[in-house]
Amino acid sequence: MKIQTVETEIYHVPLSRHMEDAIHGVQKNFSLIVVKIKTDDGATGMGYTYSVGEVGGTSIATLIRDNLAPLIIGEDPRRIEKIWKKLWWAVHYVGRSGIAVFGISAIDTALWDLKARLADEPLWRFLGGEDNKVEAYGGGIDFDLSIEDLLKQTQGFLDEGLRAIKIKIGRDSIAEECERIEAVRNFIGPDMKLMVDVNMKWRVDKSLKAVRAFEPYDLHWIEEPTIPDDVEGHRRIETEGPIAVCTGENLHSIYEFRTMIAEGGVSFPDADISNLGGITALMKVAHIAEAYNRDLTTHGIQDMHVSCLAAIPNASLLEVHAFRLDDFLIDPLKIEEGYAYASDRPGHGVTIDWEKLSQHRVS
Repeated sequence: MKIQTVETEIYHVPLSRHMEDAIHGVQKNFSLIVVKIKTDDGATGMGYTYSVGEVGGTSIATLIRDNLAPLIIGEDPRRIEKIWKKLWWAVHYVGRSGIAVFGISAIDTALWDLKARLADEPLWRFLGGEDNKVEAYGGGIDFDLSIEDLLKQTQGFLDEGLRAIKIKIGRDSIAEECERIEAVRNFIGPDMKLMVDVNMKWRVDKSLKAVRAFEPYDLHWIEEPTIPDDVEGHRRIETEGPIAVCTGENLHSIYEFRTMIAEGGVSFPDADISNLGGITALMKVAHIAEAYNRDLTTHGIQDMHVSCLAAIPNASLLEVHAFRLDDFLIDPLKIEEGYAYASDRPGHGVTIDWEKLSQHRVS
């Protein structure tokens, strides 16, 4: 069995409404970069990555088409570790992060889809099979919303079947943030998990002041309180503050995760197959986290991440992100009573309505 073709497609997917966070500003759409792999005997696999807005999407697609895809033609798709290593070292010098690892991520996910399909197994069971469901939360991009609209969004998450909520923060005024957090806490009650996400906006001193002010609201975690490069800063926030730290969506290698975890900078490592190196890398981060007695959470791409978290014994919460493909999925993610359920179809089970999505295709 050999890889015969690697197709790459890019789409600009519109968001249901314009959204805003503390760092990235207003977001109107996201770029979806899809990879479809086919072997000489007809086996297929599909994976994807994405970028915020339209920035970087065409660069990722070009890297895959011109540099990565030619390297895997003729390879045995079942030898995923060999292919991953080949791609990693091919782009290592020009970038061990950024578009390089985004490109690897899409290919790797497609390979795991293909391999699980060959085994006629759903991905969650093929990867380890801990459980077919995982606790999930609603993650809004809601920095710009009034408190009234924030509570309406929260009610929408509850109506979907979610029983944990995360909101965006990162303002200059900690008092204003307290007002918003208190409103949501009072709305959902004392028993549901509530998280906040700073999107890297604050420095360490501001973060420490904030978490101390937030203590009365019983937050499950504070996410990305400062820049991902500041490992020592994360350690201080994690150890000196009263609220657990979640971070990782901007860490792009297993080595960065190892350092953050080993240095005591995070309680909830937050991995993303779209920018870490795919499923191969995420599973390794899950094992590193387990060795340090940490539970793994995931960032976005809930339709695929649900299978990854369902496979491992140290799963934390699955983020149900505002960047959604629901309108283009034949079988959207099933959520009931606070849990998301992994597909039992062979492979990752994410089935896209390509005809409907085609109106947003760029190339």
